[in-house]
Amino acid sequence: MHIKKKFEQATPHDGATMDVKIPRRRGKRVAIVAATLLALAAAAYALWSWMPRGLQVDGADLRTGVATRGVFVDEVIVRASAEPLNSIILDAVESGRVEEVVATDGALVKKGQLLFRISNPQRNLELLARQSEHAVSIFNLSNLRVSQEASASEHQRRLDDLQFAIDQASKQHARNVRLAAQGYISTVALEESADRLAQQQRALRQEQQAAAAELRVRDHAGQQLEAAIHGLNSGLKLVAATVDALAVRAPADGRLTNFHLQVGESIATGKNIGRIDDPLRFKLSASVDEFYLNRMAVGRHASVQQDGRSYAADIGTIYPQIKQGRFTVELVFTQGQPPVLNPGQSLDARITLGEPASALLLPNGAFINDSGGAWVYVLDATGRQAERRAVRIGRRNNSQVEVLDGLTAGDKVILSSYGAYGNSPRLQITQ
Repeated sequence: MHIKKKFEQATPHDGATMDVKIPRRRGKRVAIVAATLLALAAAAYALWSWMPRGLQVDGADLRTGVATRGVFVDEVIVRASAEPLNSIILDAVESGRVEEVVATDGALVKKGQLLFRISNPQRNLELLARQSEHAVSIFNLSNLRVSQEASASEHQRRLDDLQFAIDQASKQHARNVRLAAQGYISTVALEESADRLAQQQRALRQEQQAAAAELRVRDHAGQQLEAAIHGLNSGLKLVAATVDALAVRAPADGRLTNFHLQVGESIATGKNIGRIDDPLRFKLSASVDEFYLNRMAVGRHASVQQDGRSYAADIGTIYPQIKQGRFTVELVFTQGQPPVLNPGQSLDARITLGEPASALLLPNGAFINDSGGAWVYVLDATGRQAERRAVRIGRRNNSQVEVLDGLTAGDKVILSSYGAYGNSPRLQITQ
């Protein structure tokens, strides 16, 4: 019986029974798709929460500081090195070969003390030639003067003879005038005596004019020769001075520095061979950041500390040439210097730039060089994120930076270098 029913169920009765569709299970498929989308959304949110928002940096490498209200001390502390107040540069005046070295580097020397001696045969030959020219000129001048004296004597003798002849002719003419008045001589004889007298007078005048002209010519020649001799004297002195310069002497008292000549060494004119430093008086030379260039001025006060004592100093010279972001200033002591001071010794100098004033302050750090004081990274309340913020920086010293705008008291700022952060607007701090 059971077999029959089963057979009947399995046997189709007509075509209608064969076209009936079995319904699909759509609800289960929709649930699966929804669950998958929800899982993906959850995974995306978790991934977004896990990923850092901004450049990831290690918090252990950061140096931070808090903006606070306080008194800004307008000064800068620089490391200065001691230098002699006065130095005389020693350059070779003459070229030659070093024959003798008397002084040593670092020694105290006196003015006029022999330092070294060089040889230059050419200078010696020039000296001999100038001496020979000078001797010839002196000889020529002496001959000219002897000739002048002889000529002057000859002219004087002739003038004396002519004057004597005039005197004789004048007396003869006077006698003839008396005799002619008495009728003893003729008029012709009287006229002849008058003519002889006139002729003698003309001869005297001509001789006087010739003597004067010759005297003027000889005087002019003598003056020219004397001028030439004077020039030769000057040249001779110069050549002699150059020969004397072959023996180099100290131009002043002091300590000989950077002096390293060796016997047999050849030196050229103008070569630096050392210097002489003032061993007692010193100045300080300091390298300062270019940020302070416009605030430095000659005469600004400073103080130098040594062994617990303070010594007053002023800015004496400013060298505005900037090299590697720094320039140089020189400080001079105004009320005495430290008792023990050596060239090259380093001291801390505190330069006053202005009066103390109340301001919003930030500790100084490496960030100021990277951002130029135009922006900083400010930490949030959790200390896990930092955002780049534009600021305006005013004055600064070695430990403080004056903040004019962009920060408020209590803001926490990253003070360490920003060099590795590039232009990232946000930092993610890891612990």
